[in-house]
Amino acid sequence: MTAPVLVTGGTGTLGRLVVARLRDAGCDVRVLSRHRHEGGDGIEFVTGDLATGEGIEPAVDGAGIIVHCAGSAKGDEDKARNLVRAASPAGTRHLVYISVVGADRIPIVSRVDRAMFGYFGSKLAAERIVADSGVPFTTLRATQFHDGILTVAQQMAKLPVIPAPAGVRFQPIDAAEVAARLAELALDKPAGLVPDMGGPRVYRIADLLRGYLRARHRHRPVVPFRQPGKAARAFRAGANLAPEQAVGHRTWEDFLAERVGT
Repeated sequence: MTAPVLVTGGTGTLGRLVVARLRDAGCDVRVLSRHRHEGGDGIEFVTGDLATGEGIEPAVDGAGIIVHCAGSAKGDEDKARNLVRAASPAGTRHLVYISVVGADRIPIVSRVDRAMFGYFGSKLAAERIVADSGVPFTTLRATQFHDGILTVAQQMAKLPVIPAPAGVRFQPIDAAEVAARLAELALDKPAGLVPDMGGPRVYRIADLLRGYLRARHRHRPVVPFRQPGKAARAFRAGANLAPEQAVGHRTWEDFLAERVGT
């Protein structure tokens, strides 16, 4: 390929893995980042901010394919809006977006829902912006990454007693497996909303936390509590899971053994 593939969020947990996969496929890659980085080995860095729109036009210029990995706890719809606003006139022929399983099934109705699960509503809003942009697109929804659950477990393990939402389950997936799928989708034809991608096993959140504690040889009581709101009720019903699409291979135990030790 002669035109570079633009990866937003290309220095993050998922984005840097997508960049590596695209380089392995022989692509030149352009990475949009808020901070300056030195390029090389087929990777070009451009500085810009999706939240404000600054520097987006030069980033999309000449990039026929965009893989949009930049995400945050809130404001994903604003970033998507600024990106497609620049990508559409630039002639982008394929925009690949990573979303989250349950974005369309977690109701964000009350202030409580928004405070605890607003991320899902933001992701769904971004999905709609991408789909309505007129730019040919592919959207992949994945379950939560091992890395994100590890971060939560590390923070909660600092507490003398660890609260765990009762009835909540997760289906963690390895970010490298999602990156491989995104790179594959990016180099294929736009496909709209593709099948979800989930990890190999479903776990109660309490079991994920206990697995981390065992790996670190720590002892903390894990105490269940019930979260209020319609979004929490949907979570307890499994709206964030994709058991029929358990295509990932790396389990939570495998991940912990490598990252934390046994």
